[in-house]
Amino acid sequence: MSGAALAVVVVVVFFLALYLLQRYGDLWKQQRLVLFGTLLSWYLCFLIVFILPLDVSMAVYNQCNSNITNTTTATPTNPSSRSEANLSPFPSMSPPGKCEEPWTYIPNDTLEVFWRVVYWTSQFLTWLLLPFMQSYARSGAFSVVGKIKTALIENALYYGSYLLIFIALLIYVAVQLKWKLTLADLQTIGITAANTWGLFLLVLLLGYGLVEIPRSYWLSSSHNYVLSKSYFKVAKMATEKAEADEKLADVIEEVAGIHASVRQNHFLRKYVDIILTKCPTKYQEEMGINVEISRVDQNAPPTKRVLVKLHEKVVSAVQRHNQTQVQWSILLEQAFHLEDVAKSQNSSLRHFTHSFPLAHRGWIRRFIYTPTVEWFWECVLRQGVCRLLAVLLWLLSAAVIWSECTFFSTHPVLSLFAVFIQLAEKWYNYHCIEMVCFVGILFMCVCVYSTVFRIRFFNYYYLVPHHQTDAYSLLFSGMLFCRLTPPLCLNFLGMIHMDSAISHKNRVQTSYTSVGSTNSRINTHTHTHTDICTCKLNVCFSFLYVFFYQIMGSMQLLSFISDGFYIYYPMLVLLLCFATYYNLGPRCLNLLGFHQYITDDDLISDLVDEGRELIKRERRKRQRAEDGENRRWAWRERYGVNGATGRNRAGYIELKDNQKEPVTKIKKSVVTFTRRNEKADEQQTGLLQEDSSDDESPNRRSTAGSYLTLSPPVKGVFDDV
Repeated sequence: MSGAALAVVVVVVFFLALYLLQRYGDLWKQQRLVLFGTLLSWYLCFLIVFILPLDVSMAVYNQCNSNITNTTTATPTNPSSRSEANLSPFPSMSPPGKCEEPWTYIPNDTLEVFWRVVYWTSQFLTWLLLPFMQSYARSGAFSVVGKIKTALIENALYYGSYLLIFIALLIYVAVQLKWKLTLADLQTIGITAANTWGLFLLVLLLGYGLVEIPRSYWLSSSHNYVLSKSYFKVAKMATEKAEADEKLADVIEEVAGIHASVRQNHFLRKYVDIILTKCPTKYQEEMGINVEISRVDQNAPPTKRVLVKLHEKVVSAVQRHNQTQVQWSILLEQAFHLEDVAKSQNSSLRHFTHSFPLAHRGWIRRFIYTPTVEWFWECVLRQGVCRLLAVLLWLLSAAVIWSECTFFSTHPVLSLFAVFIQLAEKWYNYHCIEMVCFVGILFMCVCVYSTVFRIRFFNYYYLVPHHQTDAYSLLFSGMLFCRLTPPLCLNFLGMIHMDSAISHKNRVQTSYTSVGSTNSRINTHTHTHTDICTCKLNVCFSFLYVFFYQIMGSMQLLSFISDGFYIYYPMLVLLLCFATYYNLGPRCLNLLGFHQYITDDDLISDLVDEGRELIKRERRKRQRAEDGENRRWAWRERYGVNGATGRNRAGYIELKDNQKEPVTKIKKSVVTFTRRNEKADEQQTGLLQEDSSDDESPNRRSTAGSYLTLSPPVKGVFDDV
């Protein structure tokens, strides 16, 4: 299976990254460069996570071959070799006569080339290309040159801050080494700076995810908690929705003023037209019919810089408006479903009843996920499954926290993941090694990545599902993934004692962290030749080697980082887990005015009550709409689709051209309607008038307008109701 496992993982991970991009981004409307950059960054990071367990099994296989070679070359009667073998910490049992290849065997050369391409491509994306694309996508300039200029100016400060950090580390290392720096040392400084930055953020996100993910599954088993939190989200989203609508209205008003002040023959008119195309269609029609010119003087057109800023504001306001609309609809569906679950739990019938059955039609619900199956899942099985999953996740979190706090201890071995790997290594059980590595690193990545998908920076960065994430947030997530994944993998290798820079073990390294012995050979080779041309070629070759062949590099150059920061800083995850468990972060945000769901807060309880009332109001609106749809469906079923010719629109009766009666306007809301009884179809008449007390009684249904008479039916008059 040489390379077959690698090829399968490469294909599967690509479709996983493509699915996530399709869920959060818009594959048809967003810029192709943005989609390509985000897909490539996510894809490379996921590849690192899925290929690293195979690399660990290959390191164990190479260690086995190394032990056999040392055993055959060593002289058994030599006392010194005998003592060295006893002091060796790795082969706790004698290696087999011939090492068996792992079922996921990958040639070493292939794996090394793969890591070089993946690692350096991801670093190029996160530190150079993606920040530039962020500023380019967010820029309001109207030309490519203008967007590039804006991106360069915005990234000047960004790159300048990192340059200062690099210069500080460079000065420190130069003083320690007495100003004797090589190209490999410079590369190690750069990699150390990148990994240190990523590890600093990694511990913060990991400390939150290790507690929040198991707790979220445990709390989701409580239906009352989930329903109350849903009410809280609805109340909070209603405020955000109102703010987004108000901001969009203000921006549209500003656009209308600019539209009125710039004449058709003005040279800035083409930029105004571009801005108009970014506005919603209904606002474009309103501005085309009635242009508001009271606030802006027609003789004072704006400058191009003002139009650039206005263009950026329009794009941001429209994007935020669309996000709130989609999120509002999703929250309403979730709240309606949770209320239906509460009603079904209290019902004696083992049958799940939806309040709005028209929205839950399909062959899956008709044949597979039937109301009976749905009732058993929602009312019986779901609670137990969530709690069982929460317990398993709590155990994994405890294992990660313990290993993070004890992985520096090699004698005795305290890290649980290192214990499992070494036990499997004794018997060369590659399946167990790969499974332990895959479960451990995948769980850590889920904790970190889920936190990246959940965090929200004042609507500046926010990942929204259902294709509503803007380009800036997509690129920012790609940057975070590329910066967090390498230090996460390096931290996991330290937890299983596969990183010699942390465990200080003289063993075969993984291809991800190995430096190789070619550096010393290259350096000696360049010093033996005296020819100037040959030395220049060797220097160039050395530069290319250390730049492309060294992946993680040895951190021994910066001892205070390798022996201090990388070992003791991950212990901070324990304090962060305690802070997350006691909700210290949400409580601080509440004090700052950013409301978070906390059950013992009076203000939060008021928001829950407000959300409950909003759900009642939206339920009545949805019920009236569905009742109207049911009546139209019943009318078509009884009299046929083509049995009526008129339409009811905004209180008017529209007749066909071949009829002689004029269009008449209905003044009063007096109708007669037909209601179908379950036992027999009988015709009843009544008055439907709007009642102001309808909002106070959720069981009553208002008409929200006027209906036309359906009894007695007149053939060829009405199309529907």
